[in-house]
Amino acid sequence: MQPKPNIVHLPVYQPGKPVDDVKRELGLTEVIKLASNENPFGSSPKAKEAIAREVENISIYPDGAAVELTNAVAKRFGVNTDQVIFGAGSDEIILMIARAFLVPGDETIMADQTFPQYKHNVQIENATIIEVPLKDGTHDLQAMSERVTDKTKVIWVCNPNNPTGTINTADEVEQFLAKVPSSVLVVLDEAYCEYVEDPSFPDGLKLLAKYPNVILLRTFSKIYGLASLRIGYGIGRPDVIRSINQVREPFNTSRFGQAAALAALQDDEFIAFCRAENKKGLAYFNKSFAELGLKAFPAYGNFIMVDVKRSGQEVFDALLRKGIIVRAGHKLYPTYLRITVGSQEENEKVIAALTAVLQELAVKV
Repeated sequence: MQPKPNIVHLPVYQPGKPVDDVKRELGLTEVIKLASNENPFGSSPKAKEAIAREVENISIYPDGAAVELTNAVAKRFGVNTDQVIFGAGSDEIILMIARAFLVPGDETIMADQTFPQYKHNVQIENATIIEVPLKDGTHDLQAMSERVTDKTKVIWVCNPNNPTGTINTADEVEQFLAKVPSSVLVVLDEAYCEYVEDPSFPDGLKLLAKYPNVILLRTFSKIYGLASLRIGYGIGRPDVIRSINQVREPFNTSRFGQAAALAALQDDEFIAFCRAENKKGLAYFNKSFAELGLKAFPAYGNFIMVDVKRSGQEVFDALLRKGIIVRAGHKLYPTYLRITVGSQEENEKVIAALTAVLQELAVKV
């Protein structure tokens, strides 16, 4: 049996290395994982209580339309319920967008170093990928707009961008959207938007009200701390959401995910705490990198990408042996590491280990 020719050479997504695997392989008792942009402060106590209550219903299918959660999200953001769709993480919505809108021969535009699931799902649909180089680690929206043709169907903009952590400003995004034909769907992936405090960051909901070809992607995996429950959502115009819904699998989000997300959405105090702690962590990393003579991209999410001035994979491996898991292997940035912001204690241990590793590797040279 032969698979579709266009998927034969697709790479399998590689998540951050599991803590238990590292402990077992290297004989370590303590391992710090700051590789997957998870929330080091866990999730809202309200979400945990909601999950516990939902155990009684474990044998019952979830609400396929996520009606209660849809109502809550629509009310929170001032949109209609037919403008909201849920997925098993926002990455499933990426899959559904590709499935709903792309056929072989269509073109889709994205940055050359961004969230890999855009490219992966486009390749599955056998559409043509146009990759535009980042400019100083940021989406070059002007260059992306210049690559639009009559074959362009979808443009992907990750803001803040993963893995670089940079943002495009409201002015930049507005100017870009004004140039893009209304027939082209623009995906604004805002998975980390709750962390951003910069006043120049665009208000995606205002853009959506003005540009009918925009869809926003958000998630409960990051600041809400519900990564294991796999629940994200999209907000768009009703006709766009309806098309995506037509390819959505039934019962694609769990009872636990829906219940926890509904509770988490109501705990603004927890979100404010996580945002404040993340801001402190980014400041600490930036100060520490400067002291080490390292340069990092401006960071607006809950992670930071730093140039370690030598093979990122080599530094990753050395950190791993010290019980620190970060992220390397960025094709276009081979000397960079992406590090998730952890607790202050974790951040300090990462910097101590990185300092030691860089000294050790310098001696070897």
